[in-house]
Amino acid sequence: MSFRLAAYAVCIEDGRVLLARHVSPKGESTWTLPGGGVEHAEDPFDAVIREVAEETGCSAVIERLLGVDSRVIPAAVARAGVEHQNVGIFYQVRITGGQLRPEPNGEIAESVWTSIPDVAGLRRSSLVDIGLTLGQTLPAAGHVAAVPVGGLIQH
Repeated sequence: MSFRLAAYAVCIEDGRVLLARHVSPKGESTWTLPGGGVEHAEDPFDAVIREVAEETGCSAVIERLLGVDSRVIPAAVARAGVEHQNVGIFYQVRITGGQLRPEPNGEIAESVWTSIPDVAGLRRSSLVDIGLTLGQTLPAAGHVAAVPVGGLIQH
């Protein structure tokens, strides 16, 4: 089993959420939250700010910790072909400057503000639904139920 610690930005403003369109090396497109892997010895707090800047071109500040999610992705659908555990730390983030742009030399083709009701019609990572639920409900325990994967919702 492989393992990854990641930090994700939940940016909600005026009924919209900031999403990033990830394009895999195979050309498959999935919407996700800005964010990604925490590097060795990096604080997740710093990682989410770095990832927002890298993926969107925008600067941001963290307003609060929302919660933590742990998921196991079956080998059949995991990138490396082996079972994979992803532990995601979700932060409420506010964009403070910059202009949205694609990630240079990366897998994020674009970042866009998306109306929250429109999210349901997008092919997206389950991370989007977890982040939105955390951001909208602010559970005291920082944990929400797992999101069923299928249809438009991908691992």
